[in-house]
Amino acid sequence: MIKHLVSAGAVSAILALAAPIHAKDRTGYQAIAAGDLAAAERILVAERRIFPSRPELLLNLAAIYGRTGRTAEASTLYARVLKLPATMLDLPSGREASSHALATVALAAVQRNLAVASR
Repeated sequence: MIKHLVSAGAVSAILALAAPIHAKDRTGYQAIAAGDLAAAERILVAERRIFPSRPELLLNLAAIYGRTGRTAEASTLYARVLKLPATMLDLPSGREASSHALATVALAAVQRNLAVASR
């Protein structure tokens, strides 16, 4: 089983950012951590062409969409993660989290933010 590191997003502690264990940044983690969301998005879109169902790619791209105001797109990606089999992802703290747990919490936050914005 391939495991990936996952850390919390800056906008919300619940938005997942996955990082590969290997040096090459194929999940956009390093670009996201550096605040370069445009570069991260380019990486993620390219990787999704090859691996359209990798949950760490979907979670990271959804986090970017959420941070850049594309909440409908973020919600769609989180919902897609929930339709895939759950995958355990390593957190930088050494803990693990299910892709489903991360997507559920992040999706709830996106929906909550939409509700607040519509008031």
